[in-house]
Amino acid sequence: MALPAYIDASTGAITDGEAWVGIATTTLASDTATVTFTSTDDGQVGDWSQYMDLVLITYARSARTGDESPIDMRFNNDTSNIYVTQMMKGIGTSASAVALTATYAQIAELPATTQPANYRATSITTLFDINSGKHKSGTIRWSRDSSGGDGSISLGGLTWPSQEPITEIDLYDLFGGDFLTGSSFSLFGILPRMVA
Repeated sequence: MALPAYIDASTGAITDGEAWVGIATTTLASDTATVTFTSTDDGQVGDWSQYMDLVLITYARSARTGDESPIDMRFNNDTSNIYVTQMMKGIGTSASAVALTATYAQIAELPATTQPANYRATSITTLFDINSGKHKSGTIRWSRDSSGGDGSISLGGLTWPSQEPITEIDLYDLFGGDFLTGSSFSLFGILPRMVA
């Protein structure tokens, strides 16, 4: 098997100083209901078994009729009622705390069709120790444009109480809407640090 491009063949050290590896980016060419990332299990860049953590960055909008729409995440096609999401959320000048146990983890809220056409939401989700034998956890940060100048922000965490390695991530709209054309989703792998 050939070494991936981010490994120096002479030293075996990672050539990327920050140990971030771009796995995949999807920019939607049409409205899409579900975005899926899957490990390739082939020893190359797309093989998640080599990474400690994963980072998912989204820049998206919902095609659903309404004001806002949540992005939800599942791992390994698991639809059991075991995901826990906890968030601190600010909208305009008010703040609240939210705790959710459901068949998904919520990672953002997207502007929908009643919001101005150029409004989007950005989220950064970091998943820790994805190949460990412990329960999986992560952090969530997102912000959303909203009409009236009262956009929202959130900081939170998620837990998936499974000992399985994460090998698939599915993103979808809880209310059944599509992600709007042009929405972008990028997945990065974080390698263990190595020194030559």
